[in-house]
Amino acid sequence: MDDINTIYYNEFGIAFQWTKNSEKDSKKIQLVFKDTGVYVTKNELELFSIIIENTLDSLCVCDGCQHKDSCKSYLLQTPFGQISFAMTLKELKDVEDLITGTIFQLRLDNMLENQSIDLN
Repeated sequence: MDDINTIYYNEFGIAFQWTKNSEKDSKKIQLVFKDTGVYVTKNELELFSIIIENTLDSLCVCDGCQHKDSCKSYLLQTPFGQISFAMTLKELKDVEDLITGTIFQLRLDNMLENQSIDLN
């Protein structure tokens, strides 16, 4: 696994960047979750986060349903118009954590990198 730099992971998936000596674009982020890989820019990642937040805000959770945690009744749109994911409520929350954690770590790394430049 020397060819990737892990950014963030949880039990649902992982976000990483390919190293510079890889043939892949090292500025893009590879998300792998739910047996799927999505290769995104930072802007697409931010947009995906907004889409997930809006999806969670608009949910109508079936409180009385015994299967609400396993029912794949939620359709998550993506920054790519032709791709959507059918997900359970738990999966939606897990992918939200994955993307939010990835964005947080990218911003933290950027801030620390800029601080080290300022100190020199």
